Amino acid sequence: MSYKFEIKDANLHYGSFQALYDINLDVPQKQVMAFIGPSGCGKSTLLKCLNRMNDLVEGCNVEGDFLLDGEDIYRDIEVTSLRKRVGMVFQKSNLFPMSIYDNIAFGPRTHGIKKKAELDEIVETCLKQAAIWDECKDRLKKSALGMSGGQQQRLCIARALAVKPEVILMDEPTSALDPISTLKVEELCTELKRKYTIVIVTHNMQQAMRIADRTAFFLHGRIEEEGPTERIFNNPHNEKTREYIGGQFG
Repeated sequence: MSYKFEIKDANLHYGSFQALYDINLDVPQKQVMAFIGPSGCGKSTLLKCLNRMNDLVEGCNVEGDFLLDGEDIYRDIEVTSLRKRVGMVFQKSNLFPMSIYDNIAFGPRTHGIKKKAELDEIVETCLKQAAIWDECKDRLKKSALGMSGGQQQRLCIARALAVKPEVILMDEPTSALDPISTLKVEELCTELKRKYTIVIVTHNMQQAMRIADRTAFFLHGRIEEEGPTERIFNNPHNEKTREYIGGQFG
């Protein structure tokens, strides 16, 4: 199995508070990996390390090795280049107050693509990849903020795809969505893993079971257990994992 990310002996402090302890984790290429666990256990904190979003947090100190295709993302890769390779979709859609077209074209323009024909092709391709082209092809010049919540979240995924990333990080992307929109995003994840590595933080254990190839269970800033999703849910080796999945705490 080839790994996209390799995390070795990672610790993270916010000032004097330690949020992550001794994290060792390999993220396989072109699979969906889910991070599960109760609130405040370090799932989103680790996710944000993977594209250095924690750089923006004052007093945050990250230790250990975070390797993307063998390169250390904190030592060997410039942060702008990293965020082109590792895209992020947040819990709440964070679209720009501009047209659907301009939301998708924003990233490519930032990276120097100016020709309209090229931008047109990127916009159409990404909207098709995000399974939302048919819903918005006739309103590309209208504000993206006029779309439904589920459409906005898929548009955020399309925008992330526009800069041709290798990895897509998703921080609870469906927590604010209705069941039908949630299903569309889940189907999209299953489709996208053919081309991309996906890491998703989710509180929804059924969601992890439906879409993740591997699952890591977090508790108190540590990974208690990690492995194939089916085994984690059906035959966990760790007592805490068994209790969490069995609904004894959450």
